[in-house]
Amino acid sequence: MQRYDATGGTQVFVKLLAVLSLLFIFLLGVSGLGAGFKLLGRDLLDSFFAATENPFIALMVGILGTTLVQSSSVSTSIIVGLVAAPENPLPIANAIPMIMGTNIGTTVTNTAVSLAHIGRRGEFGRAFAVATCHDFFNLITVAVLLPLELMTGYLQSTAMTLAALLSGVGGVKFKSPLKAAIKAGVEPLIAAGKSLSDSNQIQGAIVAILSVALIFVALFLLVKVMRSAMQTRVEVYITRFLGHSAMLSLLVGMVMTVMVQSSSITTSLLVPLAGAGLITLEQAFPITLGANIGTTVTALLASMAVSGGNASMGVAIALVHLLFNLTGTVMVYPLKATRRIPLILARRFAEFAVRSRKWAILYILIMFYALPAAFAFLSRWLP
Repeated sequence: MQRYDATGGTQVFVKLLAVLSLLFIFLLGVSGLGAGFKLLGRDLLDSFFAATENPFIALMVGILGTTLVQSSSVSTSIIVGLVAAPENPLPIANAIPMIMGTNIGTTVTNTAVSLAHIGRRGEFGRAFAVATCHDFFNLITVAVLLPLELMTGYLQSTAMTLAALLSGVGGVKFKSPLKAAIKAGVEPLIAAGKSLSDSNQIQGAIVAILSVALIFVALFLLVKVMRSAMQTRVEVYITRFLGHSAMLSLLVGMVMTVMVQSSSITTSLLVPLAGAGLITLEQAFPITLGANIGTTVTALLASMAVSGGNASMGVAIALVHLLFNLTGTVMVYPLKATRRIPLILARRFAEFAVRSRKWAILYILIMFYALPAAFAFLSRWLP
């Protein structure tokens, strides 16, 4: 028995060490991204991100970028790094629609998971409804908050105010050994760029590519490690609290997502449970909303890795992500009339998909890939 406990303790220690190491690599990638874009130069960055001045195109870029990397955590972390970069390649106003797009793009995973049930009509209908209620919630939230933001600047002004109040957090004024370690860790990336080219722009591109690779690999491995430690417990906790209040279900979704660092894991777990008839659409919905809120922790964490004059912008765009999801939840969920809208849309769409299942596949391909890619391609001719 003692030998078992020692082995279990060793496994826990190894996984904890792996999580801390991967978190450091993730923060290193975010910081290196800013350094890389600083080397690229202002003129190139202005032309590269000119298309994002159109909020609709920026929204599509956010959707496409997230669906391609299959992770809103990766895309929002990159956006934080770009907004906070010294050369300010991505203004916060342009980044806000991109953040909204990442929320839509991240739903592709659990929607695709529902296709595993496509061979059984009853299961597929239940699974597809639970998957697409996440889609419809985010689409409704964007449809309301994007025009509101363009007219009033609500998210940007609120986030900037909160970032000023939190000026002692992260890279704004706070100094720590972690900051020094991250700064030292970026130096080899810069040295690698300099060793491969004498051009500042090529050096910047190399550093940026290496940094994105670090972010992607670190988050991929972090999710894998956390999934191995938590996935069984996540399923147990979710099923255990389903019979309690909606607020408790929302908190379960939030906490579980923070623990596994991926909303896709939490929401994708709900799909087979719904397909098997173990949970209803009404029970799954608040957990989905909690996962939506919990996933914003990654961007907040990324904002703490940036430093310099634009560090507060990184904190602000991370807070925009949090405010967007909180506002959408408060706007939709408390009232029965508004809460029913995404549920009714999801059920009706699931009924249609069950009758003609090819449309479920076409929906994923068009909504998450073809449509945003087409608009991104056409952006060069749009004002």
